[in-house]
Order: sequence, then C-alpha cells, then structure tokens
Amino acid sequence: MQVYLPDDLYELVKSRGLPASELLQKAVRAELRRQDLLSESDRYLTALVAQVGSPTMAERNRAGVLANRIARRAARKAG
Repeated sequence: MQVYLPDDLYELVKSRGLPASELLQKAVRAELRRQDLLSESDRYLTALVAQVGSPTMAERNRAGVLANRIARRAARKAG
C-alpha cells in the first residue's frame, strides 16, 4: 500500500525524523478503535431506548446543561 502525504506534511515528518510508517499504523489503529467504540455506543443507545424509551425534551435539556458544566469544569482544571 502506498500513502500520499502533501508536500508540507512530508517535509515536517522528514525534518523531525519521525517514523512515518509507525505513525500511520498508530493513527489507523486509533481510527479503527474510535469507529468500533462509536458503533458500540450506537448499539448500546438503541438497546437502552428500546428498554426505557426515548428521553423527553426536558431530559435532553438537562443532560445538555450537565454536559456543558462538566466540560467547563474540565477546561478550568486543564487551563
């Protein structure tokens, strides 16, 4: 398999002496894992909705508020 890198990206990888093949393998494995996790999440949510029903708009709004609060807290700790 051959992989194309744009000239600018190729030059950065080459100038830093990075192992392009190893980086590509890690990136592909990470993407495959990400896709597997997304698929599993979809299956879980489908089963959960079948078991307990779809969330109401109020429940969705509350979940959004909580998710935003958690994200802000994480950003403060990181920053």
